[in-house]
Amino acid sequence: MPAGERGLRPELNNSPHQRRAPGRSFLTGRRALCAGLALLALLLAGLFVWRQPLRAWLVNLSGEKDLLPQLKALGDVSAGLLRPAVQTADLTPVQFAGVNPFGVNVFLEQEVEPEKRELAVKLAADAGFHWLRQEFPWEDIEISGKGDFWDHKFDHSAWDKYDHIVALAEKYHLELIVRLSNPPAWTRRDGNAAGTYAPPDNFADYGDFVAAVVSRYQGRVRFYQLWNEPNIYPEWGERPVNPEEYADLLKVGATRARTADPNVVIILGALASTIELTPTPPYGLNDLVYLQRLYDAGAAPYFDILAMQGYGLWSGPTDRRMHPRVINFSRPRFVRDLMVRNGDAAKPIWISEMNWNAVPDDIPDKRFGQVSEGEQAQNIVLAYQRLQAEWPWLGVANVWYLKRATDQWEQERKPEAYFRLLTPDFRPLPAYDALATYTARPPLLGRGFHQEDHWALTYEGNWQTISDKLAVLGQYRRSVEADASLRFTVDGRQVTLIMPPGGTAHPQASVDGRPIALQPDRADPARLSFRVPTGTHQVLLAGAFAIDGLIIE
Repeated sequence: MPAGERGLRPELNNSPHQRRAPGRSFLTGRRALCAGLALLALLLAGLFVWRQPLRAWLVNLSGEKDLLPQLKALGDVSAGLLRPAVQTADLTPVQFAGVNPFGVNVFLEQEVEPEKRELAVKLAADAGFHWLRQEFPWEDIEISGKGDFWDHKFDHSAWDKYDHIVALAEKYHLELIVRLSNPPAWTRRDGNAAGTYAPPDNFADYGDFVAAVVSRYQGRVRFYQLWNEPNIYPEWGERPVNPEEYADLLKVGATRARTADPNVVIILGALASTIELTPTPPYGLNDLVYLQRLYDAGAAPYFDILAMQGYGLWSGPTDRRMHPRVINFSRPRFVRDLMVRNGDAAKPIWISEMNWNAVPDDIPDKRFGQVSEGEQAQNIVLAYQRLQAEWPWLGVANVWYLKRATDQWEQERKPEAYFRLLTPDFRPLPAYDALATYTARPPLLGRGFHQEDHWALTYEGNWQTISDKLAVLGQYRRSVEADASLRFTVDGRQVTLIMPPGGTAHPQASVDGRPIALQPDRADPARLSFRVPTGTHQVLLAGAFAIDGLIIE
């Protein structure tokens, strides 16, 4: 869930960390002048960019609906030009980035009736989702004591419900992201005195639980997320957050998971975006500071995918402000920059939760921002469009959330209720319908490097996947038939084909049905390039050839 009021906008946080250092008036003046000139330049550019009206350009730049916030955002963007540029390494090959990006959070364990559980999964599939992020709560599986997987209250195996969830995902051809968190009270000497989210006293108990789940679903579930939001209160319990402790827990859990199933993929507990620098309850620790401490603690080898939350809060998905103390949809670029600086550029980012809050006017709690149901629908679609077009290192983005089993949140007038796509009685809301329409469109390749197994590539004919340690990410695809083909939709100006080691056969290429010549790179003959006009275009590659990846620029 979003961090709420923790670090949402700088102006809402009266923090000593925001005070300007004394004795820098001259430097500040120069920066102000530069920022002013940059602002003027941006305003002038905005009048002519793509010949769009200035207002539309401001919306696309700022993610803001109203003029005054747009102008403020423009100033923020201008000031950001004075900061060092973030390094996102868009041309670095990244595993688990070229997957179907459409995921959704579900609460299937809360549905008492199996028929309702299945209906929720069916509706997720009907909306075009490929991933279900589902918690397997430790406290609901190993309930009464170590090694006790029996639900004594209802006299049946505690696994039954989760076996059904796994079977439903298989039935509807969906993949599960299984979150393992929420220890039972027996794992802590003081029970739930430190909160139900607090880690266990003995991390080996967590490792045993992880091993039990992974072993049970080996070959059926591959992606496991170890914990959730460990950098904020109360997800690490009623106690200070501690990245070094979480690193130790992660090491134990990942090691046991990989022993139980060598093909398992470990996802870091999702980092909540926050600017807080007070790790004691009820606060949290800045996600960037927390992540750096995880790297310093040696956590990098123990996760394959970095996860974070992606809430837009007060501005839309097109908000391009880059300020470390402003939380907006561009936050993943800061996280990616930190990964690159720590030598972790080959891993992707997955967004565990993203959405905008359609809270009604009569609910006073607006801590998560406020949009209309129509704006919510529009924002989610625009978010997917942006991450597909601009962030080749980002894989799955999970919408928060499909539905809950009851209307308890609505009855308690909690704003959290209004991230939903379906009402508790399964009525679709505008965001659900918008996503169902959008996911039915052909996928798009945006800028950056894309591996040969990217989900947006359509192969026809007989193709083989070849393992080769010299290939990009260790494998490539090859066809030996003249009538084989590869199709994709591209949004870029130049396409470069990466040929595998020893690959000499060149395909026949066409763009929108018109033949086009491939140009070998003088410095690297394994690269073939061609240019396309501005806009979206259909590319066809045909013949007997091999491919090891694509670069879109």
